[in-house]
Amino acid sequence: MTTDERQLQRPPAELLYAEELAAMREADADRPRPPGWSVAPDSVVRFVLGSPADGVAPKFVGSRRFVERCVVSLATNRGLMLIGEPGTAKSFLSELLAAAISGDSTLTVQGSAGTTEDDIKYSWNYALLLAEGPTERSLVPAPLYRGMTGGKLVRFEEITRCPLEVQDTLLSVLSDRVLHIPEFDHDARTLYAKEGFNVIATANTRDRGVHEMSAALKRRFNFETVHPIADVAQEVELVRRQTEALLEQAGVPLRPTPDLTEVLVTTFHELRSGRTVEGSALEPVSVMMSTAEAVAVAFSSTLQAHYFGGGPVEAAHVLDNLVGSAFKEDTEDRKRLQNYLEQVVRKRRGDQWEALYMASRTAEALDVD
Repeated sequence: MTTDERQLQRPPAELLYAEELAAMREADADRPRPPGWSVAPDSVVRFVLGSPADGVAPKFVGSRRFVERCVVSLATNRGLMLIGEPGTAKSFLSELLAAAISGDSTLTVQGSAGTTEDDIKYSWNYALLLAEGPTERSLVPAPLYRGMTGGKLVRFEEITRCPLEVQDTLLSVLSDRVLHIPEFDHDARTLYAKEGFNVIATANTRDRGVHEMSAALKRRFNFETVHPIADVAQEVELVRRQTEALLEQAGVPLRPTPDLTEVLVTTFHELRSGRTVEGSALEPVSVMMSTAEAVAVAFSSTLQAHYFGGGPVEAAHVLDNLVGSAFKEDTEDRKRLQNYLEQVVRKRRGDQWEALYMASRTAEALDVD
């Protein structure tokens, strides 16, 4: 990356992993791959899951068969719909897939109640529109237009946050691979997608009922569910790796100890699943204790220790940021956390578990009526 690119708070995946992708493109130059793709399908899978023998870092935790299905879907004439709980890395997976396949993950529509067709397809430069009329020069391409003309993947985040009529903008595009521009009165009024174009959409299962997708649109997608990480050891390693990357970018030399990271991730895992690692049942919290939230807590805890403590990251830092990041204002969830600390953490042995419990005895953030 250039100096300017290193200064970006959040570089896109194609910049962050540019060397890996360049090596894959060179190695795949003579290998068969779907039309319009930068690399072969098995290289996409290796890029996502990692291949230490080839110098490719792991980036996403999931089964190979799941990632293969996602890759195959994007090679067909159907879009890929990633669904799951918040914080399960659906957006990150879609970014990795777009970066590997198209070399560009930035053609993104962020779904919301305010998203319009103009945000998806195209809009107009009204000064030029008044001066010249509807011409290609006065047209302002949106992600869908750019993806079709460039033969690239388009990412549609949180599609169910959009009104139904806005979602259905994709119907003719996914069916016939064409986009009609009725304002034009010449041959350019019909835009045909180039090879390599497809759509990756994401939706949170907790958003069901907000704006349910039409049956017609559902038929144009292959659905894949992204599950929370089930293996604690895998989640610990992922949180450690992503936290270290954030701290390195922030120029912070401090790191959480491995045993504190394990305590943090185990706490998230148990409160999310409603079961301890020993197999005992407990009352789960209503919020989604995602891996992304665990990384946020580990990162903010380290920043707190670095800027205000001048010493190592402690369990008290983790507890402070756990409440602020994951539990926010929900009183019932804070009560559930208190019960977890009393019924589970208090009985555990180990310096960090004991420190976490002692911190909870004086934590003002846990005070509830």
